[in-house]
Amino acid sequence: MPDQSLLIGTRGSPLALWQARHVWTRLLDNTGLGEGDIGLSVITTSGDRIKDKPLREFGGKGLFTKEIDEALLRGDVDMAVHSMKDLPTELPVGLCIAAILPRGDVRDAFISNTGQSLADLPPGARVGTSSLRRQAQVKRLRPDLRVVEFRGNVETRLKKLEAGEAEATLLAVAGLERLGLAAHITSILAPSEMLPAVAQGAISVICRADDARTRELLEPLNDNAAATAVACERSFLASLDGSCKTPIAGLAEIDDGEVHLRGLILLPDGSEWHEVEISGPTNEALRIGDDAGKDVLARAGPQFMARLA
Repeated sequence: MPDQSLLIGTRGSPLALWQARHVWTRLLDNTGLGEGDIGLSVITTSGDRIKDKPLREFGGKGLFTKEIDEALLRGDVDMAVHSMKDLPTELPVGLCIAAILPRGDVRDAFISNTGQSLADLPPGARVGTSSLRRQAQVKRLRPDLRVVEFRGNVETRLKKLEAGEAEATLLAVAGLERLGLAAHITSILAPSEMLPAVAQGAISVICRADDARTRELLEPLNDNAAATAVACERSFLASLDGSCKTPIAGLAEIDDGEVHLRGLILLPDGSEWHEVEISGPTNEALRIGDDAGKDVLARAGPQFMARLA
């Protein structure tokens, strides 16, 4: 193990490294630690190794966190930085979410050399995405469009688009902004048009539940509004037993002590969907998320869920 007193585990993608370095900077700003006291440990995950097939065929959630979680539990690293939307709703025993940083832009970006929006694309145009959530909502809006599989990091997907493998793609605005690639955005999709993934735009820091020192160091990094909104959305996801095999979207917004949650579940082909909106006090965020999940399940009915299964 390196000499640094605190070691951050991270994936090696450009976005993951940006996020880990962002946490590193925040720790320097909020603790008495110096630059030499905090190091990065790059860990290859199962999701990084699977390059040519949809991740949902291998279980989806957890594929970008499993090996890092194992290193954390072994004590090889002291904390792990993840895109919050990659985290399973249940963490491995012994780990906890120690901080959620102020949230970035939650919206999806439309990127194309063919049109200014989904509505502008010609009939039969190809939209590249690896997300079932995006696929289902694209098909809901434009059943005539073709969805093609786009795997890889942000830069790889942009190169595929430039190479003509699709006429358009959708990517998270927050990721593009963090990588300095926002100039590629053709237009931004409002949540009313494309509801985001649960926890989109949020960065989480995980550590061992019994590591009081690290939890104390990370406490100043936590943003209460982001943590409350994300907790509400993840409660919604958990009540639906959501995974990467299920097209689920959810967005909780905080305003004047109230949390307002919008949730959506769809069939992958976009032919059927069920929506829910629930509001309530922020101190009941977990219950609101759970109630929203139960509500949308009741609306969808067993036949809809059987078709998903």
